[in-house]
Amino acid sequence: MEQKWPQEIWLVRHGQSAGNVARDAAEAAAGLLIDIAERDVDVPLSPLGVEQSRALGGWFGSLPEASRPNVVLHSPYVRAAETARIIVEQIGLPKVTVQVDERIREKEFGILDRLTTLGINSKYPDLYEQRQHVGKFYFRPPGGESWCDVILRLRSVLDTITREYCGERVLIVGHQVTVNCFRYLFERLDEATILAYDRAGDVPNCSVTSYAFDSEQGRHGKLVLQLTNFVAPLEAAGTPVTVQKDVPSAPKA
Repeated sequence: MEQKWPQEIWLVRHGQSAGNVARDAAEAAAGLLIDIAERDVDVPLSPLGVEQSRALGGWFGSLPEASRPNVVLHSPYVRAAETARIIVEQIGLPKVTVQVDERIREKEFGILDRLTTLGINSKYPDLYEQRQHVGKFYFRPPGGESWCDVILRLRSVLDTITREYCGERVLIVGHQVTVNCFRYLFERLDEATILAYDRAGDVPNCSVTSYAFDSEQGRHGKLVLQLTNFVAPLEAAGTPVTVQKDVPSAPKA
């Protein structure tokens, strides 16, 4: 059977954002609300996030030409779009397909948007208790999404990838939850496994999780995990590695 998958897929979380910085400040001050004026979609990279994106872009640009991404899909959120743009500038190929895809956006937090963990517990104690009971995989805050909701929209992204980019080298720039939910799909995980990965640590900003197509695996070949939360490009460039959550903060399930 003809190969349906890209030859390689890289999952990248955006660089550190101004929202990540604001969230850390709010948590450190035991505040209830993350002090950021923009909509979540409009939050830009921090200066460090720009530096991280350049370091990662330099790493992609250093790969052999035949091994660099030639398709880039990214979330429409400013921090992800900026990260993708900086990386693409350094890939150095004469033609790279760049496509914004709203299905790769961050999980929507609804009425919990911009609240710290303390703020959620203080303002919406019933929701906080419900979330603790149900767990983040299935809990959907009013006006927001559960992880299952994110996975549902990402399933249609996989349909697009297999239809339009088979045999290509695809870079996807998204967010912490989208990286984990793509992992759930690519690796055919279950709730317990992906939440265990999530509890083990946040996805670092500008880290790489990658898959390569192996024609010898399965009946018709499949994607095989190569790298997980890979941050060596940042370390090699002397760029600080950050693992802040996207806003809003939420307790681990």
